[in-house]
Amino acid sequence: MAHIVKKSPWPVYAVGLVWLVFGLFLPLYKLIHFLAAAGLSIAAYLVVKKLCPDKTFTVPDPEPEPEPATTGSPELDELIRQRDLALSEMHRLNDSIEDPKISAQIDHMEAVTAKIIAHVVEHPRKLPQIRKFLNYYLPTTLKLLNAYDRMDAAGISGANIDGTMGKIETMMDTVATAFDRQLDALFGDEALDISTDITVMENMLAREGLAGESLRAEQQ
Repeated sequence: MAHIVKKSPWPVYAVGLVWLVFGLFLPLYKLIHFLAAAGLSIAAYLVVKKLCPDKTFTVPDPEPEPEPATTGSPELDELIRQRDLALSEMHRLNDSIEDPKISAQIDHMEAVTAKIIAHVVEHPRKLPQIRKFLNYYLPTTLKLLNAYDRMDAAGISGANIDGTMGKIETMMDTVATAFDRQLDALFGDEALDISTDITVMENMLAREGLAGESLRAEQQ
């Protein structure tokens, strides 16, 4: 708990009043006059301070700032920081860019980016698989979208502006597909494992005579 003392202004006002009265109604041109005024000022200050004491308030201590969440891995913490910055910038660009197709593509890329990084945070060994995505594809995409946003905000039509914006619009189709493929690639090992499990189970079912006719026909 913290204690805050609020000093009363009335003792100071009392001192000012003493000097005001002396200045207006009493002589104030000899040393004795100044000494008298000073003595009365001290007396007025002490009396009024006793009548109007300082007030003390108790306030609760401020709550400590919550520490940022950490995964325990500096690499993953940095990855999450990059994710938050990228998603925040995508959201800002989406709000700024009015073209409905570009806006829909940003929505899609924002969702896929979040899924990519969430998957890698859950499976840190896959971090090397998205290095190029993090270091080139994602920042370059944001750079292109920022250029599109600036040119769109210029509000004029011209060969340079229209041509560049058209190229970016075309490129975004390819970029959105690339984001999807990056997410799909992260499931490559899992897909292979599941395919192997299915094959093993099919063979075991066939050997035990538990497979259906369609499965036996396929194996033959």
